[in-house]
Amino acid sequence: MQAMLVDDVSHYEEGQHIFREGDPFDAIAAVRAGTVKTYILDREGREQVLGFFLPGEVVGLNAIHPQIYPCNAVALDTVVLCRFSFQRMSSLASTMPGLQSRLFRLLSEDIGKAALLSGDFSADERMAAFIVSLSRRYARRGFSGTRFHLPMARTDIANYLRLAPETVSRVLRRLRTDGVLDIDRRELRILDLPRLEQMAEAILRDHAH
Repeated sequence: MQAMLVDDVSHYEEGQHIFREGDPFDAIAAVRAGTVKTYILDREGREQVLGFFLPGEVVGLNAIHPQIYPCNAVALDTVVLCRFSFQRMSSLASTMPGLQSRLFRLLSEDIGKAALLSGDFSADERMAAFIVSLSRRYARRGFSGTRFHLPMARTDIANYLRLAPETVSRVLRRLRTDGVLDIDRRELRILDLPRLEQMAEAILRDHAH
């Protein structure tokens, strides 16, 4: 079934744009390898990071309704994308309930990521929720949930969580000192997942996805 839907497989190098804000929407792109960052530019030209997409996740779902991409997407490393014709997928979905429910699940997953930014949460809670969310997403896709590479820069994480970069560094240092995790450049190892989940509980409780 997947072969019927795939329009093409594309490769992108670090820093290459996959689509830009305002580009017409025609296909859904599934990340096969690498990590994609989505962002917008505000009126002053400042970047606002909207999200990160890991292997097995789908980028561009927020373009379905407006029929244009409402943000930019850029490769953070070497990225392989499978593009699926949304028109063909929609007509198939109406005759295949399994595909339809998968589409809805992908949509709700994408919407759920914004939960990190809503509410009055502390820097520690946001950072813990970000790491736990990454851990669960990696684990759900068959990777290690306790040992993984952070493909995004600290400045990108800070931007996404609406924190200052020095705050992110400070929180990571504290988590390392407390024996919750170990981090070496971008290689992260979770040493105490229950403690991290406890810290993230306030955010993740209402937005489990």
